[in-house]
Amino acid sequence: QVQLVESGGGLVQAGGSLRLSCAASGRSFSSSRMGWFRQEPTKERQLGAATDWSGAYTDSSDSVKGRFTISRDNAKSTVYLQMNNLKYEDPAVYYCAAHLGWGSIYSRSGYDYWGQGTQVTVSS
Repeated sequence: QVQLVESGGGLVQAGGSLRLSCAASGRSFSSSRMGWFRQEPTKERQLGAATDWSGAYTDSSDSVKGRFTISRDNAKSTVYLQMNNLKYEDPAVYYCAAHLGWGSIYSRSGYDYWGQGTQVTVSS
């Protein structure tokens, strides 16, 4: 079992920044690849960014590339999503997820555990 708790969401002006945190407990965090997903109302949950076990490999979707950065601190069992230059298309519920297996980190179905989500809202 892995428990994930997100924090850091909120209201921010367009062009502003937020940093989301996801604290993990339970099974070894350092053996889990991690991802940040987001979901708008009536839409499917989509991958924003993902990282490997060490944080040396990261990737992000085209929609957030260059603005969002995923990182992790295995000593603190925490993964982060730094979001800069937030745009009007970024509001969503943001979820962190843990991938314990060997499948693709780009597939939502491969993630084993999910947090409860944190809301991000962008204002003018």
